[in-house]
Amino acid sequence: MAAELIQIHPQNPESRKIARVVEVLRQGGIIVYPTDTIYGIGCDLMNRKAVERLCKIMNIKPHKLDLSFICNDLSHISEYVKRIDTPVFKVLKKSLPGPYTFIFESSSRVPKILDVNKKTVGIRIPDHNIPRMIVAELGNPLITSSIKDDDHIKEYTTDPEEIYEDFKNQVDIVIDGGAGGNIPSTVVDCTGNELAIIRQGLGEIDF
Repeated sequence: MAAELIQIHPQNPESRKIARVVEVLRQGGIIVYPTDTIYGIGCDLMNRKAVERLCKIMNIKPHKLDLSFICNDLSHISEYVKRIDTPVFKVLKKSLPGPYTFIFESSSRVPKILDVNKKTVGIRIPDHNIPRMIVAELGNPLITSSIKDDDHIKEYTTDPEEIYEDFKNQVDIVIDGGAGGNIPSTVVDCTGNELAIIRQGLGEIDF
């Protein structure tokens, strides 16, 4: 059965449409959704079968899982990371929500969720109402990957209708929240003694 294509207002998401998305996620569904950078594909972090299905769609072996968690706010993060030092917390508070992925040592809870011994985890709090409202309603983070394009010049698909055509037979819902960006998030490694940018993306950051 083809995926649902749901238009959701990016600034003022309709609560009944968010509720529909969350209902599908709770049933183990996979969704494609907009962020403050590029469109992402994800599922409920706590649904193991959905995570396995996401890995198959993205052609990722679970032990090589290198996906990010979409969280709603800073308090959401603490369950999934080992520790956040005060200087790092200040950077997070200044930068989030925003176009950044912060890599941390994972807490003991993460391997139990994924059944894989993951030492690190990427955390995102996008500056976009749709994914944050979904996560708030769901009560768990989304585990997520970026939507890539086969065209290496373009690299990231920005048109939700194109994304729908590509993924309509693989996922359950594609959210049309308007045109997406084509620059990914800036990735910051927080696992060492000093913060380090490991991919410069959309977000500019000062340490």
